[in-house]
Amino acid sequence: LEPIVQGAGGMRIYSPSYLVKLRALCTKLDILLIFDEIATGFGRTGRLFAAEHAGVSPDIMCVGKALAGGYCTLAATIASDDVARGVSGEGTQPLMHGPTYMANPLACAIGAASLQLLLGGPWQERVAAIEGQLRRDLEPLAGAQGVADVRVLGAIGAVELAAAPRDPAALQAAFVERGVWLRPFGSLIYCMPPYVISEAQL
Repeated sequence: LEPIVQGAGGMRIYSPSYLVKLRALCTKLDILLIFDEIATGFGRTGRLFAAEHAGVSPDIMCVGKALAGGYCTLAATIASDDVARGVSGEGTQPLMHGPTYMANPLACAIGAASLQLLLGGPWQERVAAIEGQLRRDLEPLAGAQGVADVRVLGAIGAVELAAAPRDPAALQAAFVERGVWLRPFGSLIYCMPPYVISEAQL
């Protein structure tokens, strides 16, 4: 489950109370709760991890993308102590699984440096400034003809059109001509800018 923001599900932002109830239900039924923080993790929603909006922790969390700052591919699966003990085979045969490029030294070094830069810098202030500007600049579009909705959270801004563009490639080319790199996604036009973007660039 992508917490707070459904990225591939249309950049829909939902209430943290859903995650609180889901955590309680999964605990009651002894079901693992898995969060996909690949797009939302490392500050994207204004919190280090989107799950923090609800004050809950999953049993397993998948992270990636921003883990290495976009310089190389790197992902990680983080597990609770209970899950980790089960996977490591405490008292049983361990789960012997690992991809060929697991723990690539270069990717891990880049990831460590990226995390140091993020956590050592004013990422929260930067994300708050981006959110403020996205709200100021995008929310007035909510009343425009052809716009169904505008959604903003942290460094995520999405404009949902009433209908998908007939020619997404032409729309993307028009953006690029104006120096803007955006990818229409169905009826959505969204941006997830880097935290170092300036106000003028945004």
